[in-house]
Amino acid sequence: MKRVLKLVGALVLLLVITVVVAPMLIPTSTIIAQLEQQVEANTGRKLQIAGDSELSILPRLNITLNDVRFENMPGGSQPHMLTMDQLAVHIPWVSLFSGEFQLEQFVIRNPKILLEKNAAGQANWVLALGKGAAPEQPSEQATPASGPVSLPQGFDIALGEVAIYGGELIYADATSGARHTVSDLALTITLPSLYKALELDGKVTFQGETFALKMAVDTPAKAIESKDFSFSQTLESRLVNMTFDGLIAQQGQVFSGALKLSGDSVKDIAQWQKVDLKAKPEAFNQFEVAGEMRFANDVFALQSLTAKLDKLDIQGRSEIKLGERLHVDANVDLGMLDLNPYLPEPVEAPKQPESAPGEPQPIVWDDSEIDLSALNMLDASVVIRSSGLRAREIKLGENQFSVALNKGKAKLSMDKFAAYEGNGKGVVHVNAAAKPYQITTNFALNRINAEPLLTDAIGFDKVLGKGSLNWDLETRGVSQKQFVSALAGELAFEFKDGGVKGANLAEMVRKGKEMLKGDFSSVSEGLNADFDPNQKTDFSALTGSFQFLNGVGRNRDLNLASPLIRITGEGEVDLPKTYVNYRVVTGIVDTIEGQQSQDDSTGFKVPVRIKGPFHKVETKLDLSGAAKDKAKDAVKDKLKDKLKGFFGG
Repeated sequence: MKRVLKLVGALVLLLVITVVVAPMLIPTSTIIAQLEQQVEANTGRKLQIAGDSELSILPRLNITLNDVRFENMPGGSQPHMLTMDQLAVHIPWVSLFSGEFQLEQFVIRNPKILLEKNAAGQANWVLALGKGAAPEQPSEQATPASGPVSLPQGFDIALGEVAIYGGELIYADATSGARHTVSDLALTITLPSLYKALELDGKVTFQGETFALKMAVDTPAKAIESKDFSFSQTLESRLVNMTFDGLIAQQGQVFSGALKLSGDSVKDIAQWQKVDLKAKPEAFNQFEVAGEMRFANDVFALQSLTAKLDKLDIQGRSEIKLGERLHVDANVDLGMLDLNPYLPEPVEAPKQPESAPGEPQPIVWDDSEIDLSALNMLDASVVIRSSGLRAREIKLGENQFSVALNKGKAKLSMDKFAAYEGNGKGVVHVNAAAKPYQITTNFALNRINAEPLLTDAIGFDKVLGKGSLNWDLETRGVSQKQFVSALAGELAFEFKDGGVKGANLAEMVRKGKEMLKGDFSSVSEGLNADFDPNQKTDFSALTGSFQFLNGVGRNRDLNLASPLIRITGEGEVDLPKTYVNYRVVTGIVDTIEGQQSQDDSTGFKVPVRIKGPFHKVETKLDLSGAAKDKAKDAVKDKLKDKLKGFFGG
């Protein structure tokens, strides 16, 4: 028994001596020197282990390297491409004795990794640029590119845990000026085998926001051998959540799978990116995008796309082509689209002199600059449908638009248009490649209800009836006021069975009966009246056209047919000044058959002047002061002949 105890004691003593003395006997400095030489020989860059190095053998083999530095490329912005406070490797003895090499733990502390391109476009991660690299061979002697890597039979690697604590990753591109930093790394990678799933879990900080990451590769061996493999990733943060579950194929050139993005606030993302998104409280909040994604040959495609933003619900497909210039192809259904939450508030008009309560206010065009620079950011070919649309006060029914955008020049085609009880087609061209912007429009609207359309579009509610409205107009500028002031082109209209609000011209003619009695006071009261919204002149047909130049529309062919009168007119509408100056001539028909009459003769005519700002139009008899008395006599004589049959006088 004593012998056994002596033997055990000797073994324990030997083990203690081994643990204490063995690390001092192993030449770690020689090993580190060899490591530094091999790295420089293979990369052309120096590896320096400036701190103390530690080696222990129990209970496992531990290697710790402190203050590790890897040289940057010549001419780099910093002397080192990689530095780390500590690199620690833990290897279980069992793996060495069994012949299956395994890492139990691989820990990196406070690494600082710099990935950069210099002004010449050289990247520091391309190690062939190192000063120790072998000279480039002539092209005719170049070794053909190697094919996919094949792992040796039975070869495997197991990583118990690879952990990164602290530090930062910096990307800097001197060619574009871009610089991005990922900091506060806290990542753990586990790889039990090349033939089992590799998993990454942890957190990083980017531009002040913390992102939680989870990633899994089903079989790393397939990735190494350039075979197709499954890949999944989850990202969570205060700003956005993302999930991707799919396949990476064709040696990493094709990504495909299910993608989903969601978040609580687009405004918060914009603020994070220092974008001043002046949004209303109900706009640019919750969002969600989901679809089947595919990325190949610099083309990112989303099929079965569904997207939600606030109350908007969008479906369709999209394709983004990357390259020298971004190009977007899309076909989407916007559902019921209410743009009002996303449109900026109109600029407050300058204060006007106080007016009586209820008195109409003048129209003031907005002169704030409209920014269309976004049209220069990409090219696009997009088809957009919606079951309804609302923008400001304009309300549309089912519609379809096509958008073609090329280098700041946009073409918006109205393929299908239903609104205000009518329909139509049209096209808008916008050239935002340079200032001032240029806009041309060509529209044909049929069976349109005039009053709600003109009221919603420009706040003009003086015309009633249904009909056609066609225009071919162009303008230029950078604000609403400039666009209105530069308007040029032609507009034509034809309405039936409607009316013109503000004055009852037929009633004015009827007042002529009083003139038979020599009483001109009632005539003056009837023919020289301010605009009265409760009065209107009915018509069976109203046609005419305007030629616009510098925002002023001139008309020479107004024609209104009514049961007892025929009206012709000419004049101008000054949009920049919101002022109308128009002269209409009212003719009394020679029959009382009404609008069914085929007799267009108008032996007796009354001229009327319609004049004033849009918000306060006046309608008056157009007689000069000097000729007024003489005109009254002539009117009296005419009325005696023309109106006796009408009024029984």
